[in-house]
Amino acid sequence: MAISFDIPERIEQERQMLRAVAENIMRPISREMDENEHQRPTAFISAMWPVARDTQARALERLRGDGGDRPKREGPGIANLRLIYTVEQLSWGDVGIYLCMPSAALAGYAIDAAGTKEQRLKFLQRFAEGDKPVWGAMGMTEPGAGSDTSAIQMTATLDPTTNEWVLNGEKIFMTSGKLALEESNGLIVVWATLDRSAGRAGMRAFVVESGTPGVKVTKVEKKHGIRASDTAAVVFDNARVPFDHLLGDPNIQQKTAGGGAFKNAMATFDASRPMVAASAIGVGRAALEFVKETLKKEGIDIPYGKPKHAMSAVQWDVIDMEAQLKAAWLLTLRATSMLDHGQHNSLEASMAKTKAGRAVTLVCQKAVEMLGPMGYSREYLVEKWMRDSKINMIYEGTDQINLLIVARRILNYSSKELS
Repeated sequence: MAISFDIPERIEQERQMLRAVAENIMRPISREMDENEHQRPTAFISAMWPVARDTQARALERLRGDGGDRPKREGPGIANLRLIYTVEQLSWGDVGIYLCMPSAALAGYAIDAAGTKEQRLKFLQRFAEGDKPVWGAMGMTEPGAGSDTSAIQMTATLDPTTNEWVLNGEKIFMTSGKLALEESNGLIVVWATLDRSAGRAGMRAFVVESGTPGVKVTKVEKKHGIRASDTAAVVFDNARVPFDHLLGDPNIQQKTAGGGAFKNAMATFDASRPMVAASAIGVGRAALEFVKETLKKEGIDIPYGKPKHAMSAVQWDVIDMEAQLKAAWLLTLRATSMLDHGQHNSLEASMAKTKAGRAVTLVCQKAVEMLGPMGYSREYLVEKWMRDSKINMIYEGTDQINLLIVARRILNYSSKELS
């Protein structure tokens, strides 16, 4: 049976609409947003809120129509396939601005992975209604817990007199944390421990709504790239949340190295990593297309089909750059398809994310080199794309961590056996 890589017609129509947004709204302000870090792209937010709201509304309708408590993720279907095309196209426009898009974002993935059906309906409803944009964010990383997410120190203690959870600790590098907490009706999902002695089995996720007393944004990072997006540090000082804001089961059954809540945390990344890969590919495509357009103006075409010895070094570099991005895209399609069909995709998600991060870093760095001094100047956006690209080897699990995941899955090793 032949496999078709044609883009479904409905997705292609949406992609063309998003291309118009990227060209007419995002690109014209790309340099301004980069140089005026954290300035809000209001026109983009206004344009994309109805799109994000309607997408979430459709997801909730599918959830309401399913009788089971834990249906397969969107599948079989194309919901996540549509999403990666959206992410790739908007990141082609400007990845920092794209990250300002109002949506449930990582908070939504965490709620979907760890919450009950009732919790998903309750907490995600706000992202599917209203005229005012709403943001979500997730807090996992701490000053002493980065790649080793099981080392988190933030605590959650139950106050039996009020039946509330009391949160204490600090989360850092929270994408859109400031937007989510300082806008009404926003929320964040934070991971904390009910019992540090229980290890991973003690980890749980908590929904914290904007306006919660004791929750304070203490810092917004100044960054190398994706500068339009806010990356926040948040302190929790005896912050109280209702009992049912703990996602899933509060009972600690056993002190195992792979507790259910920890697996839910990892499932969040299995869903989000293909989206991060798609974002990286969008940035890489922007740089590659700009290089090809510039070379064409200089009379240099790419002779596809000719052997390597018949090409110049520049022509061969362009073909290699294209091959790197296409390989990453095929891995991303694979991981996303599995997600849409409810299949376990931890290996494929990490492969896609790692390959895309390496490919975009190579492509954007090579693009700057090929354009010489002008590539390094601020007159072109290509130097910005190079700065934007590097984060893809760091967030959503560093390159090294994702390579470890790939090796463990292929070799069937545990984290203790291969670290």
